[in-house]
Amino acid sequence: MKHFLKKLVDILKKTKDNVIYFFKNNILFTVFIITSLINGCIVRFFTVKNYTAISPVLADLAFLIFVGAFAYFFKPKNRFKYFITWSIILTLVCLINSIYYTNYVSFTSFSLLATSLQLGGVTGALKTIMELKDFCYIWAPLTLIFVHRKLLKQGYYSKLKTKNKPRVSVLKALVAATIVLGFFVSGLTGTDISRLYKQWNREYVVMKFGIYVYQGNDLIASLKPQISPLFGYDQAAKEFRDYYKENPREDKTNEYTDIFKGKNVIVIHAESMQNFLLDTEINGKAIAPNLKKLASEGMYFSNFYSQESVGTSSDTEFTYSTSLLPASSGTVFVSYWDREYPSIQKFLKEEDYYVFSMHANKGNMWNREVMHKQLGYDRFYYYDKDYNIDETIGLGLSDKSFFKQSVQKIKNISEKHDKYYGTLIMLTNHTPFEGLEDTTDLDLTYHYTKTDEITGQKTEVVNDYLTNTTLGKYFTTAHYADEAIGEFVDELDKEGLLENTVLVIYGDHDAKIKRSEYDYYYNYNPETDSKRSSNDPEYKEFTKYDYELNRNVPLIIWTKDENLRKKINKEITTVTGMYDVLPTLGNMLGIYDQYALGHDVFSTDDHYVVFPNGNWITDKMYYDSQNGQAIVFDEESVISKDYISKYTKRAEEEIAVSNDIIVHDIIKKTQESDKVIKGGQK
Repeated sequence: MKHFLKKLVDILKKTKDNVIYFFKNNILFTVFIITSLINGCIVRFFTVKNYTAISPVLADLAFLIFVGAFAYFFKPKNRFKYFITWSIILTLVCLINSIYYTNYVSFTSFSLLATSLQLGGVTGALKTIMELKDFCYIWAPLTLIFVHRKLLKQGYYSKLKTKNKPRVSVLKALVAATIVLGFFVSGLTGTDISRLYKQWNREYVVMKFGIYVYQGNDLIASLKPQISPLFGYDQAAKEFRDYYKENPREDKTNEYTDIFKGKNVIVIHAESMQNFLLDTEINGKAIAPNLKKLASEGMYFSNFYSQESVGTSSDTEFTYSTSLLPASSGTVFVSYWDREYPSIQKFLKEEDYYVFSMHANKGNMWNREVMHKQLGYDRFYYYDKDYNIDETIGLGLSDKSFFKQSVQKIKNISEKHDKYYGTLIMLTNHTPFEGLEDTTDLDLTYHYTKTDEITGQKTEVVNDYLTNTTLGKYFTTAHYADEAIGEFVDELDKEGLLENTVLVIYGDHDAKIKRSEYDYYYNYNPETDSKRSSNDPEYKEFTKYDYELNRNVPLIIWTKDENLRKKINKEITTVTGMYDVLPTLGNMLGIYDQYALGHDVFSTDDHYVVFPNGNWITDKMYYDSQNGQAIVFDEESVISKDYISKYTKRAEEEIAVSNDIIVHDIIKKTQESDKVIKGGQK
């Protein structure tokens, strides 16, 4: 026993000496690993909040040891340059994801780098979305610099000696990384591996694999547009065939079939217009009275959701046009523009429609000049090529000037073509919601009468309230956008362009405003000019799910024809999504898409919406697939596990088949294959 204890003590002493020796001779390596690992933990604490999870720590540790290992190929005096370069890169990964998650409740992608030039003016919003906490990550490279300078003063690098050759040191580090990786992998499931590969459930990937592995995997996924078409086609084609075999899209008729057949169609892509604005007033002033009026007169989908991903507006255009979901990696408009997609524009061209689009921004924004041709538009009118830039607000030509000039263009089109379909993309109500501070008639201050408890004297008090908030600026630009829509409809009417026309208006996505701003809005206390505390009896909790559900957008179908208006005038409260528009509106126009992922709302009783991150919503509940949590709308409803499994499986299938179609251009290849088969049969 004594011999065993002595041997154990010797082993522990030797281990201790080895550890001390390692740290003395690998100070920069150690500092790099520890600081980067802590930053990885901090970004998860601020975002997905899985504070006690070991799995992502092991994943990040294995990644960092692997990266750090290659520093040993450099001479000791040059290793700092290697470590500081990686430290800055990883700090930026944490910083950017922290900012992005705070504002968009998701993690960023390398594919956004490919579209960063598309966001030109949007970068001006950076000052409004950064928070003090976002700067905390820079301590890592600063610490590395501080340690490096101290080591220089001590002559550390000239004294540093090691018995091992660089390759041996690299090998040892790689072995250590492999051991850590082994512990990590032993806790993974098939679902974990599948979600890492598919990448669409980003929160889950970060929660399980850590921020660095997520971002590294995302880099690989971002290369899919170049490499994926070369690999995996057979499997993707099988999934495609199996899905539509099990879920055939039947061309059903209902009371709205062909109701708008042959009518002209004008579509308004209402930038950042959320649904709650239609019922919101500030100091008795309605924010969106024109949209409210059109909604009350036409067909109004009040439980309608956009399904955009990192491509925001471009994703919405794609999903609206094709009834497919956005790409799991990258954006279709930039990364997958060279595929062929069935679209509402192409279907109407087959019905002899002239199809056009108009936008007050540059043609290369989101690669629209190229992608609109792919969707089937005959002509794209944009920015200074086709418009006189006489009034600039925010990111470009003001909505009012844009609409006014567009009316004359539409009039010219109507004189040359019997039937036309046009999309007008608005711009003024785009983040950072600036340029109208001094011109709006919307009063964002709060007026109230304060009574002195002792003298009884009354004083009129005016607080800034929403004046300097992002939400207040959003209300201002949204109010302006609503006015622009009202003026546009009036101008169309004056020119006689509403007589045989259907007007379709949809909000492209939510305003991407932080939940804290809504919390302040709903819990403002004028007496203290601040937000009520959660202990206040009048406090109204604005939960994560309230925020998610509040992101819904309006969809309005309206016509001046009173007879038709009577037939369509109703509010649709069942849950619907952007990918339901093509089959629903298409049925009204007499067109049909056999590959639509969405459904004609009036030909199905199964209403649900799948979001690109795997979350889904039905008329009964909203399910967050990131953490397996949900909110049930009717507390008395009993939701079974089978119900959740059914829609979770459906969400995964729709995301997968949509991505297969996009990446591998499957619809085009299937149609070509069918032609060959039919030709052979003849």
